[in-house]
Amino acid sequence: MISYPSRHCTVELQALPSRIGQVRRIVSAQLRYWHLDALIDRAALGVTELLTNVHQHAQPDKTCTVEIELLLDRLVVSVRDHDPRLPVVADVKAAEAKDADTLATCGRGLAMVAAVSESWGVRPDGESGKVVWFALPTPVAARGTRARAPQRTATVAVAVEEPTRRFAEVGARVDLRRPEHAPARSAVVG
Repeated sequence: MISYPSRHCTVELQALPSRIGQVRRIVSAQLRYWHLDALIDRAALGVTELLTNVHQHAQPDKTCTVEIELLLDRLVVSVRDHDPRLPVVADVKAAEAKDADTLATCGRGLAMVAAVSESWGVRPDGESGKVVWFALPTPVAARGTRARAPQRTATVAVAVEEPTRRFAEVGARVDLRRPEHAPARSAVVG
């Protein structure tokens, strides 16, 4: 029996270059919310590669769904599209053997996904379409916080009193009438 259900996030979109950056930011924000900052770079790279493949190869349309799911010990990121053709992994070593292909800027996306992930795969999705996915192991600290059950004993009262004493000892004063400066944010998409 699993006492805490998995966490799940879904984004539907057209896999256009302008949208890929937006999805990367959504995935990054969701992972920060789940306290999985250590996975942001690899998850963002993986989802970028999968969405780029949809943009370049999927037919009849570029509509797809990105799903991120937090399980007990791993994060699974998947991209579902309407093209039943399964992707082909470029043989990086064979490409490196040819001088002309060594500097190629495409054809290595799934090899990159395989390199940054714990596992990856592809499966047909219904009558038409497919799902390409990859998994990243969650950090041990994040697993520990999700696995702990809420405390409902007398020790909670002790835990509540302790931070109060520490706060009083700190003694830092904050002027609530004077707002602190927020970091600058860009309104530029991309």
